[in-house]
Amino acid sequence: MDIEPFIRYLKIERSFSAHTVTAYSGDLIQFRDYASTTYGMTDVQSLTRDQIRSWIVELMDADINAASIARKISSLNSYLRFRIRQGELKKNPAFGLTLPKKSKRLPKFVPESGMNGLLDGIAFADDYHGDRDKMIIELFYFTGMREAELMGLKKSDIDVYNQQVKVTGKRNKERLIPVTQVFAEQLKGFIERSDQQEVQDNEYLFVTDTGKKLYPKFVYNLVNRYLSQVAGVTQKSPHILRHSFATHMLNRGADINAIKTILGHTSLAATQVYTHNTIEKLKDIHKQAHPRG
Repeated sequence: MDIEPFIRYLKIERSFSAHTVTAYSGDLIQFRDYASTTYGMTDVQSLTRDQIRSWIVELMDADINAASIARKISSLNSYLRFRIRQGELKKNPAFGLTLPKKSKRLPKFVPESGMNGLLDGIAFADDYHGDRDKMIIELFYFTGMREAELMGLKKSDIDVYNQQVKVTGKRNKERLIPVTQVFAEQLKGFIERSDQQEVQDNEYLFVTDTGKKLYPKFVYNLVNRYLSQVAGVTQKSPHILRHSFATHMLNRGADINAIKTILGHTSLAATQVYTHNTIEKLKDIHKQAHPRG
């Protein structure tokens, strides 16, 4: 199984990076060694679909994850298509192979103790900017809204009397998110203080230090700065606070359909990913508490 012409093709004609070429080469050498050792294969013309399937099984038995297996089969697929274009192979035995399903990556979240420590234990500056920073963190965590939704909030979107916040989500769909009476009053107080600020975009609930509408990097840096003070938190983006809201609510018994509505998900499947974290927590509790755990 000669792979050198294909590697030259990737380098010269496709101008692939050295890293990508190395990955392709490594995958193909691994398959060539397997096929040669297991089936005595010397050239690709004798390659069969069952031999490729057996390699997939071998990789699975070696605990290679589904994403890595998919990449290796993709490398082999590209090589076989190249040999077909060169007129050296009539059909691709790897075409349409069923691959192991990629496991869904569970959303990361900040533990409740971490969020309590952040909101109750970390000192925010005793001025408008400190109030704004804390209110941004709290709105993310108390409502689960998206970054773009928070940046677009206007003061008129806050309904203190009905204790709800109107957000404009994806595809300009509006939804109402309930908040507690205490937090509604805090929002009212913040709006009153911000009205005293001489800012350029005064209609928006939050503005930057220079008085302009929020932008993604500003919000990310703000959240990252405060989450960096929480021990054990590896991901520090605004979206982590959305994940934390959903996970903590479900852990405390909230109805999943209610969380779906609050988050603005169009499909329940998008919300159900958070139940896996809840199940993992239950497993840990069971393991610690059960006499035979």
